[in-house]
Amino acid sequence: MSLENKTILLLGTAKFDGPFESTSFTLAKHLARKNTVFYIDYPFTWKDYIKRPHKGEFERRKPHFRLSSDGLISTEIPGLKVLISLPLASINFVPEGKLYRTLLKWNERILLYRIKKLIKKQGLKDYIYINSFNFHYPDLADSLSPALQVYQCVDPLIIGYDKKHGVVSEAQLVKKSDLVICTARQLYEEKRLQNKHTYFVPNAADIAHSSKVLDDALPVHESVVGLSKPVIGYFGTIERRMDFDLLKQVITSNPGKSFVFVGPPSPEVVPDWFYNQPNLYMRGRMPYHAMPSIVKGFDVAIIPFKKDAVSRTIFPLKLFEYLGSGKPVVITDFNPDLKDFTDGTVPFCENAAAFSAALDDALTNDTAERKAARIAVAGNNTWEKRVNEISDIISLHLQHSELRK
Repeated sequence: MSLENKTILLLGTAKFDGPFESTSFTLAKHLARKNTVFYIDYPFTWKDYIKRPHKGEFERRKPHFRLSSDGLISTEIPGLKVLISLPLASINFVPEGKLYRTLLKWNERILLYRIKKLIKKQGLKDYIYINSFNFHYPDLADSLSPALQVYQCVDPLIIGYDKKHGVVSEAQLVKKSDLVICTARQLYEEKRLQNKHTYFVPNAADIAHSSKVLDDALPVHESVVGLSKPVIGYFGTIERRMDFDLLKQVITSNPGKSFVFVGPPSPEVVPDWFYNQPNLYMRGRMPYHAMPSIVKGFDVAIIPFKKDAVSRTIFPLKLFEYLGSGKPVVITDFNPDLKDFTDGTVPFCENAAAFSAALDDALTNDTAERKAARIAVAGNNTWEKRVNEISDIISLHLQHSELRK
């Protein structure tokens, strides 16, 4: 019951040309293989316009900030176009309440100006509207009359910026959507109390990208080449989810191993000791396209997240990217649901001692059979499979909606 030959407006939570892969734009790309998708790019604000923090992103969008522009940017995928909004006002600093909600309506009207112009010019009818975790604009669909309104809930609301208004906005969005799709079982349990048409479809990985590690001709990236073996590696943002207490015990008790962290650190949460450990190497932000050559330099890949209520909802993409590379993976037991999707190929460690033991086992007892099993697990958790599941759910609800008319 795959979704085919439909028109989809997808409001994303990331810029289409951002430095990292996003669930929103990945979903758009895969849906566009069988449908016509207009990805509504995460909008610039006037503050962004003035500061221009990312010059390339700004220059790409600048021609579309004119009222006369249709805002459309073509992509390498024939069925996918990106819609650029006019800049919006920066309003998150305003306290939650009547004033904020009034200002939000003005921002939504600016977004709607470009969206409605697209609908009219393209003659769009019976389109599907998907809000992929962009809870900042909960009422857009109220003025669009889509055939179906879908909300994809990707993560819990953690940081203060998101929670300030997102707690109210997301609740509104979940309640008014025709169906809700969650990427973690815990999120599913929470959202189905607000909307009975809620489904659990976990995140996946771009296995085609991470499996480049298996190419013998691929060189190891310069950021990790030359490190003393064995190399224990992490690729991603170094932020509040990391279990720094566990890491300190593991790193200090394994002086003969090199621990490399490739990704931007969040200074407000990274402890001082992290910058002064002799066998710990920080390499900063690296482009996503370099991920395979970086991971190729790892002997073991790790996900050392702390176990708490927030991490219980996390279904990390990097887990299946690591597995798709064939590398041994060691993680903490932050989300036990992951055991259902890894088929015994990954040790889930409850403390530092278990983590160190799992590293040693991976380094000394890995086999071709274990590697093949990891790659097979990754193959069962691809975006192709996940988007097919999402397409089936949307298609079923679309049919039910049409029958009710």
